Amino acid sequence: MPECFASRYHLFFLNMSPDYLFASFVRGIKVPPKWRSRFLRKSRLSSRRRVLLPSSVLLNCRPRAAPSSIFTLGEPDQDTPDAIIEAGVAALRSGDTHYTGSAGKLDLRKAICEKLAGDNAVTYTPDEIVVTSGVKQIIFEAFAATLQPGDEVIIPVPYWVSYPDIVRLNGATPIVIECLAESEVILTPEALEAAITPKTRWLIINSPSNPSGAVLSEAQWKGLLDVLARHPHVAVMTDEIYEKIVFDGVQNKTPVAVASDMKDRCLIVNGMSKAYAMTGWRIVYAAGPAPLIKAIVKLIRQSTTCTSAFVQIAAAAALRGDQEPVAKMVEIYRERRDLIVSLLNDIDGVNCSMPGGAFYIFPDIRQVLGRKGPNGAISSDLELVNYLLDEAGVAVMDGTSYGMPGFLRLSFAT
Repeated sequence: MPECFASRYHLFFLNMSPDYLFASFVRGIKVPPKWRSRFLRKSRLSSRRRVLLPSSVLLNCRPRAAPSSIFTLGEPDQDTPDAIIEAGVAALRSGDTHYTGSAGKLDLRKAICEKLAGDNAVTYTPDEIVVTSGVKQIIFEAFAATLQPGDEVIIPVPYWVSYPDIVRLNGATPIVIECLAESEVILTPEALEAAITPKTRWLIINSPSNPSGAVLSEAQWKGLLDVLARHPHVAVMTDEIYEKIVFDGVQNKTPVAVASDMKDRCLIVNGMSKAYAMTGWRIVYAAGPAPLIKAIVKLIRQSTTCTSAFVQIAAAAALRGDQEPVAKMVEIYRERRDLIVSLLNDIDGVNCSMPGGAFYIFPDIRQVLGRKGPNGAISSDLELVNYLLDEAGVAVMDGTSYGMPGFLRLSFAT
C-alpha cells in the first residue's frame, strides 16, 4: 500500500478496530503518529501492568549530559573467569545447544546439591532444585505458584526494588516493614511478629542485602525463625545471590542450616551472576520443597521452557571449579568498599556504615538535607540525586526507590 494511503484515508483509520490497526502495523503500513496513539488508547492492554509503580528516579529525570562517574550499576566490572567461559564454549562446540528439561540439567542440579551441602551444610536432592534465567524469574514463578488475591508478603526495608512489584503482579499485597538505621537496617523479631497476620503467605529476606550490604548473623536468623515457628502458615524466601561477596570474616547463613525444620517452608534463591561475574549469562537456581519446585517447573514449561543448555554447563563448571577467582574479586571489592566508606564519612552530615557483604553502600544523608543548592534547599534524597548528577556528573541511586527516603545507594562493583 502506498505511504500516502494512511494520510489520504485518515477517516478509514479513525473507524478501524484496534486489532485491525495493529495488523496494519505488522504488515508495514506507515500509520500517522496520532492514529498510532489512538490504537494504544483503545487497545486491550492488561490492567495488570498498572500495578507496576514507576521508578522514583525516572519520575524526576530530565535530559542531561552523560555522567562522568557512575555508582548505579549492580553488576561486577570483572570478567567471567576463563575456566567458566571455556566450559561454555566447549559445550557449544560439542553440540550442547538444544532444549533441556525445564528444571535444569540433572548434572547441574547435582552440582547445586553438592554446593549446598559443602558451603551451606544443608541437604537437598535434584528434585528439590530448579534452574531459571534470573532471580526475578524464580521469585515471580514461586509467587505465581503460591499467592492468591488477598495474600500478604512481608518485605523488610530497604528492599530490592523488584520485590513489591512482583508481589503486586501476582495479585497479593506487599507489607513493607521499616527497619531503622539504628538497628543496622535489619529486620527485628518484634517487627516481624507485629507484621504477621492470617493473610501472610511469605517473608522475603535478602542477605547479603541490596541495597544496604547488611548480612544476617546466625543469632539474628534464630530470632526471626523463633517467630516463624509460631506461625507455620508463613513461608520464607531467602535471596542469597550475594552470598559469596562477604568481608571481614562475615559468613552468610541460610535459614535451613539454622533451623532444619524450616526446610519444608523455605525457598533458597541463589545463583552465579554476582559471585562469578556472570550477570549476562542469566542463570540462577532455587532449592525448596519438592511440591513447590514441581509447581514452579510446571510454570516454566509454559514461559521460558528452560535455561540455555551451554550456560548450564558453564554454571556447573563454576560451582565445581577453582574458587580462587571469586576470592580475588571479593578482595577487589573490599578495597573499594574501605575507600568509599572512608571518603563518604569525611563529608559533614553523611553517616555511612561498613557493609558486611554485597557491593553496595547505603549512606544516611538525612543531616545533609536542607542545605542550599543552586535552586534552593535540597529537601530529599531524590533532589540530592539530581543535584549530584547536574552539578558533579555523579550518578547514584536514591534511597526512596528502596523504601528508605533520606539514604543513597552507591555501587562499588564498577
